[in-house]
Amino acid sequence: MEKSNGSVNGGEHWMALEGGVDDPPSGGLFTSRFAAIGASVPEDRLSTDELMASTKHRTRIELERLTGIRERHIVGEGEDSYTLALGAARDALAHAECAAEDLDVLIVSSISRHVGGLRMQLEPPVSVSLKEALGARRAMSFDLANACAGMLTGVFILNDLIRQGRVRRGMVVSGEYISDLDHNAAREVRTVMSKQLASLTLGDAGGAAILERAPEGAPGIEVAGFTTLSEHSRLCMAFPAKIGPGTTMYTDARAIHKFAIEASPPLLREALDQAGLELDEIDYLIPHQTSARAIKQGMKDLSERFGVAPKHWVVTVDEFGNTASTTHFVALRKYLREGRFAEEDRVLLLALASGLEVGIVIFKVDHLVGRYGHDH
Repeated sequence: MEKSNGSVNGGEHWMALEGGVDDPPSGGLFTSRFAAIGASVPEDRLSTDELMASTKHRTRIELERLTGIRERHIVGEGEDSYTLALGAARDALAHAECAAEDLDVLIVSSISRHVGGLRMQLEPPVSVSLKEALGARRAMSFDLANACAGMLTGVFILNDLIRQGRVRRGMVVSGEYISDLDHNAAREVRTVMSKQLASLTLGDAGGAAILERAPEGAPGIEVAGFTTLSEHSRLCMAFPAKIGPGTTMYTDARAIHKFAIEASPPLLREALDQAGLELDEIDYLIPHQTSARAIKQGMKDLSERFGVAPKHWVVTVDEFGNTASTTHFVALRKYLREGRFAEEDRVLLLALASGLEVGIVIFKVDHLVGRYGHDH
């Protein structure tokens, strides 16, 4: 597993722009931590019953029973990937002890880059538009794409830059307007074996995370690591839709789940060993939110292989659907708002994304608890 303690290409150039690299502490590397988490979820909702009632063919698929998804939030008029990302970024800043002009880096990690409806914006990068809208004038900015692992990939990179002393603070943000895949799949899905079935589980949302250099001695991110299993890259493919606006996605969900379950235990073991932890010392494990059924089976398999289980594992897919790259941070923001965490709680974010990507981030909640009101 590649871990966040090495070099990042382009780092020397970035720091030339910012005036140099800070000297690391005597231990060799700084510690980074999450300074704030933000989310932006549309008001409009589409229930699974409503979605399945709109299918062109009589499928007889009991989607809610299969996935546990009751509903998903979908964009309304004037909303898109950009507005969701902007809303999440502003939410994160509202809970951070910094302003937009204090950001050194802004990373946008959306899969969908819809601006002005379903228009895909590649140039100028969405990060430039967000940087201007937020007033993050001094921040370096760039876009990256890594499927549903996009936000955790951004965290991996930013964590590395902070630990090396190249930057002090930055934001990773994503907005996913992907409900067009729901509507396009509803026109073509015929049976439960359809490779567009996974498209019926998607929802729209924005997510943001601000990372900063932690004060000396304070807890923070303990492990950030990623592995790519590229031999499975064609198990999920997306193309411009032929039957409507937007995109069509074809997924071999069973195969992805099978290979992810096979690959993740040794990688998870390596990450836990690096942190000096056992799985039952993880207070909250937040997996990628694909379906409640898949998460339950995955946690069962992990627990059997490790002989122990995390204290809690998180399911939010029932009310948000699969929100792609934002899914971990929508869940984090919900649990922070509801006051579910204690300061000493240790959280593990587990990305299992098309590619096939396996990403792991382990951190202590610590000061985040005091920055959110409790309404649970």
